[in-house]
Amino acid sequence: MKVMALIQPGWRRGSKLLGWCALVLAVGYGLQQLILLMQHHDHVRYAFYAGMVAAAATAAGTLPALFSRGLSTRLHAAMLGFGGGVMLAASIFSLIVPALDLFEVTAQTTWQGPLKVAAAILLGSFLMMALERSVPHEHFIKGTEGHQALILKRSWLFVIAIILHNIPEGLAIGVAYAGDDNVGASTLATGISIQDIPEGFVVAMALLAAGYSRKLSIGVGLLSGLVEPLMAVIGAIALTNSAVLPWGLAMAAGAMLFVISHEMIPESHKQGHEMSATNGLMLGFVLMFVLDTALGS
Repeated sequence: MKVMALIQPGWRRGSKLLGWCALVLAVGYGLQQLILLMQHHDHVRYAFYAGMVAAAATAAGTLPALFSRGLSTRLHAAMLGFGGGVMLAASIFSLIVPALDLFEVTAQTTWQGPLKVAAAILLGSFLMMALERSVPHEHFIKGTEGHQALILKRSWLFVIAIILHNIPEGLAIGVAYAGDDNVGASTLATGISIQDIPEGFVVAMALLAAGYSRKLSIGVGLLSGLVEPLMAVIGAIALTNSAVLPWGLAMAAGAMLFVISHEMIPESHKQGHEMSATNGLMLGFVLMFVLDTALGS
């Protein structure tokens, strides 16, 4: 029994060390493959760069939290509404409309293209819904959601919620760059980056309001945007086939629409500032519309 008592701590330390070594090797291999892909495929490289710009925008948005003592509920609602408006316009003009144009090139009837777009939107929304229900996370206002959410630390539930929110944004960037319209893809990435600035600030301030330290709150905000370049690369790689591209565009739009309706609008309306949230949404929508039509034309 004494021998086993001495062996077990060493075994645990060895297993932990092996686990970290495996993780480092996996990350190193993944980075090597990413570099090779970026060297040989321009659209993957552009998607990664655009995702990094969006991540940098999120990080920049957290910096005012270094000096801010609090975020008023009215401003919080307006910022969430602004982000929702940008995402709503991006999903329509940068994803759904291009997908419809691509489908109509091969459509044999006037109904075929719109029906395919509608099916892809619903599929993207369903996949995001399934992910939302299966992965434990916590909204800043609505509370915990997902399977066995209470078994995780509350800070990790917030982190997972932020990651879930950023997945469709990163995918949308990658899917856009998988097509031939680099100008339109850049416009989409610009719009997402713009809405990521207030989003980073909201994330950091919401964590501060929930009782977390300033250092942890800003750190989580800084790291939360890194999922966007990762998902952008995945989207760009998975949808290089022209036949699959319009499906990916519309599915990314469906995932974004789900996030807007399920998370951003309810969060922005929860504390009684519906008018501020609506004004923010209208401003974000109009801004993204102008960007898309002026730069993407």
